[in-house]
Amino acid sequence: MTAPGPVSGMPVWYGFLTPVLEVLADGATWSKRDLHIAVFDHIGLTPEQLEETLPSGKSRADNRIGWALSGLNRAELVRRPVRATFVITDAGRQMLAAHPNGINEKILKSVPAYKAYVPAASASVTEDAPQEIDSDAEPLEQIEAGVARVHKSVAIDLLKRLRDQHPEFLEHAVLKLLVAMGYGGAEQRATRIGGTNDGGVDGVIDQDPLGLERIYVQAKRYAADNTVGREAIQAFVGALHGVGAARGVFITTSQFSQGARDYVNNISARVILIDGQRLTSLMIKYHIGVQVRDTFTVVEVDEDYFE
Repeated sequence: MTAPGPVSGMPVWYGFLTPVLEVLADGATWSKRDLHIAVFDHIGLTPEQLEETLPSGKSRADNRIGWALSGLNRAELVRRPVRATFVITDAGRQMLAAHPNGINEKILKSVPAYKAYVPAASASVTEDAPQEIDSDAEPLEQIEAGVARVHKSVAIDLLKRLRDQHPEFLEHAVLKLLVAMGYGGAEQRATRIGGTNDGGVDGVIDQDPLGLERIYVQAKRYAADNTVGREAIQAFVGALHGVGAARGVFITTSQFSQGARDYVNNISARVILIDGQRLTSLMIKYHIGVQVRDTFTVVEVDEDYFE
């Protein structure tokens, strides 16, 4: 049912998929902590396996079941009624019944809901097929590749969360992001304008310390397959002219058509287009909607010490 790890016999992350669903099959709403304990007991992890830790000091078993729960949630085989709780869905029960010999990574990623969550054809954030870290690569390159893989997964989750929220949430989030990037002037002023009478702009933010120059913002919460075309950008530029502005930022959780990009390159107004991929990359860089999970310190010999 589970795939063993290379040394200890602990299942790899996808080896936890079936056990998690089997425990949740009782229909109860499980807290994260209790679910972890029950799954470990269900699998029969040994005390030695439960004591295994990552170099960061965190539990290896907790880390692997966390990845499994994330995948199951993306595939809508489990859901989170409230924070840090889990319950199986009807789709989860059907998946469990359809694969009595166990669910692997390939099966999980074939689920329609998972494919919709991570659209392969989208110009927005996509997830590459799983691949092992190149064992021949220099150690720092391996670390960077691992961090990039984690961040890619986080970016996918960020987009999903943003699309599931009310449009006002996105408007507040992008203004907070721009302030974190250094805009907003000395007083970090950013004002949300969005509403039925917003005149085609959702927010305004100071570009310089005195507020002599302002940047107007439009934020569109769109699904992955809803491309922002030239017409929407033209309307935004018209709104900028209406307030006497020449600078704007148009942000979307989807992507822009080539026509939209060509249009902004041939107008006098300065308009920056930020699609879902760039948005989540900036949110990760400036720590908006994310928190630091682990910090690693890499050392090298101090040559000056030995001179």
